[in-house]
Amino acid sequence: MDINLPDVLAEVTHCSDRYEQALVSNDVAVLDELFWNSPHTLRYGATENLYGYDAICAFRAGRPAHGLARTILRTVITTYGRDAATVNLEFQRTGSAHTGRQSQTWIRTPQGWRVVAAHVSLLTTSTP
Repeated sequence: MDINLPDVLAEVTHCSDRYEQALVSNDVAVLDELFWNSPHTLRYGATENLYGYDAICAFRAGRPAHGLARTILRTVITTYGRDAATVNLEFQRTGSAHTGRQSQTWIRTPQGWRVVAAHVSLLTTSTP
């Protein structure tokens, strides 16, 4: 299997950057677009477990639009062949001493790259 083919890595990096911009600006339409529209999609958040695209969209629609700014501390993107990738990052919310972690599994679909599984968690202590 080919790991991190340059063109595939560039595609996934672009999608990940687009997701991050949409997240911190609360661009719900783009966030919804970038998740796979399937009942098999899931997102585990810091305070919620969401099963299926509809539940994820409902969460996004009801989420407060303030306090979303964050600094990315580290990003690791790995592509597997031409159609699968993981994006993992560490972040710190503005005004918080806690480090967060975000993991996403991306799959190439007929509509483009989409998140099929995501997990967000916060550490209770700071990490280096």
